[in-house]
Amino acid sequence: MKFKNTLLVCITTLMLFSCSDWIFRIDIPQGNFLDKKDVEKLRIEMTKEQVEFVLGKPVVADSFDHDTWYYLYQMKRGMKKRGEDFRKELIIKFVDGKVSEVVGDFELSEEFSTPLDQ
Repeated sequence: MKFKNTLLVCITTLMLFSCSDWIFRIDIPQGNFLDKKDVEKLRIEMTKEQVEFVLGKPVVADSFDHDTWYYLYQMKRGMKKRGEDFRKELIIKFVDGKVSEVVGDFELSEEFSTPLDQ
């Protein structure tokens, strides 16, 4: 009788482990999703309002430096077969209310150094 109970527990445990891939886990996105096309619209000397129109409000605004905006995006995958977790960031620095520098995980367009006024 004891052998049958142990065998039943072992078989049930194996069946549960084999079904672990059937459990659906959702992806958890956090932050500002930035499209490459939108980032390519950025130009040097754009105003804060223009940047906000193109990219939206930043997820993080530096409390001590109001001239630095942080756009962060993180994707935590629920299931490994859908891909790896990743994080992207874009940091925009302003001088006198206009874009002076953009750094991060995105490539800027060739026209970035040309202001919109020209």
